[in-house]
Amino acid sequence: MSPWDIYDRLIEGVPEDLKILRCQVGLHWVLVESAGTGMAMSPSSGMPRHGIGKIAGRRVREIATFAKSWNFLEAAIGLAAMNSWYNAASTLAETWKKVPDSGFGRNLFEEWEGRLSGRKVAVIGHFPGLERLGKVCELSILERIPQTGDFPDPSCEYLLPSQDAVIATGTTLINKTFPRLLALSGTAEFALTGPTTPLAPALLEAGASCLAGSLVTSPEEVWEKVAEGGDRSSFCHGTRMLQLSRDNR
Repeated sequence: MSPWDIYDRLIEGVPEDLKILRCQVGLHWVLVESAGTGMAMSPSSGMPRHGIGKIAGRRVREIATFAKSWNFLEAAIGLAAMNSWYNAASTLAETWKKVPDSGFGRNLFEEWEGRLSGRKVAVIGHFPGLERLGKVCELSILERIPQTGDFPDPSCEYLLPSQDAVIATGTTLINKTFPRLLALSGTAEFALTGPTTPLAPALLEAGASCLAGSLVTSPEEVWEKVAEGGDRSSFCHGTRMLQLSRDNR
């Protein structure tokens, strides 16, 4: 199986005729609007410009193909385009038999704290607030730019096969590490989390256990925050965190 297979399945799942209404590339986030507003994190490193050209008015599936680009800004735009379909309220209602509301301000780490207690857990990406999780489990944090106590990301080859659970940032789809991380995790529970995460069944079919992504509930508020350079904390009242698994199918 090619590492590109999951990207191709995500792209093929987007309707052919759906068009982009608007796009915004902010300091921290990329937004694309079609069926809904899709989000993706703007890359902190790599090429600062894209060669896609005008985006508004083009087909979502066409722009979604840029998720495969090695220009990570282009890839972020491609993921945001995908998410404008997969993470739209109308798509979620049609795709999933049960769409839970996990509440404002709660993230996957808070909700999974009990189930991860006493287990070996690897987190890909140094999310804020992981110190609390580290008190209840054997925690390993992998980072491209490691902080004190973190493991550098090449350690994934050595650490992930022995974990009970792996939680990865959705930006692993942007930098193309997702297929390898999923493969290395073997039979461990594997969750993909963050606003970049497409709430797409294809990711569960590929082997992920849980998807924790964002539904934009107040589009104009979120678009304004992105235009002003707001970070994730700015969206507490404009987005809703959703956690979906095979049980929701």
